[in-house]
Amino acid sequence: MKTALKKVLKSKGVTLLLPIVVIGCAAPAAYNANTGQVAIRPASSGLIQQGAAAFEKYKKTKPISRDANARAKVNRVANRLKPVVNLPGARWEFEVFEDSSANAFALPGGKVGVNTGLLKIAQTDGQLAAVVAHEMAHVTSNHAQSRIQRNQTVALGGAILGAVLSGAENGQQLGQLAQKGGEIAFGLTFSRAQELEADRIGTLFMARAGYDPAEAITLWQKMGASQQSRTPELLSTHPVSSTRIQKLREFMPTAQAQRR
Repeated sequence: MKTALKKVLKSKGVTLLLPIVVIGCAAPAAYNANTGQVAIRPASSGLIQQGAAAFEKYKKTKPISRDANARAKVNRVANRLKPVVNLPGARWEFEVFEDSSANAFALPGGKVGVNTGLLKIAQTDGQLAAVVAHEMAHVTSNHAQSRIQRNQTVALGGAILGAVLSGAENGQQLGQLAQKGGEIAFGLTFSRAQELEADRIGTLFMARAGYDPAEAITLWQKMGASQQSRTPELLSTHPVSSTRIQKLREFMPTAQAQRR
């Protein structure tokens, strides 16, 4: 096996494989640091339909909060952010779910869900705006499409390597291992990059809507203090709170400059 593997690794095909996978997983940044512009990338009609269908299904399976104050707060923040987020064809919809976990999510087309557990941490409108603007940034950056393409590329890379190694002993197993390794090396890192990008763009949306973007730092300080367990960042799709806080502090002068 070692001899066969050495021969394959010396071949040009495998030498070029990993760069292809890496390039395929990379996506242009939605925020241009040189111009200060945020790229708005509408999702395809098919992806928007899938997002709407998934949101409707979620609303049927998860209890919707009837807390009038919670719903009013989310709608108040959302209505203040929507005018500064110019996403063509967006049909924004914000829903509050009765769920104790401090979480929120977004789907293509402008569907945003906020858990009641998050509202216990994001107590001010500004702190909630940091979360809502972050989720809206995922939508405007079309991160869903990027993740789909990334997943397809990682799977393809593993399949190709498996095929290349098929003549060697345990070639199929090596291909599967390469796919799993690619998921950790590129997939999860790519997800963390999206999260940090949404953090940055979210603070710009906050500033343009008249919120203090520094509230995002306060939010993540509170989130970090509330975390019961800490998954190693390398194996997480989200950055740890300390990383987010550091990156937000570095970006804060840029965000504050756009405050209205």
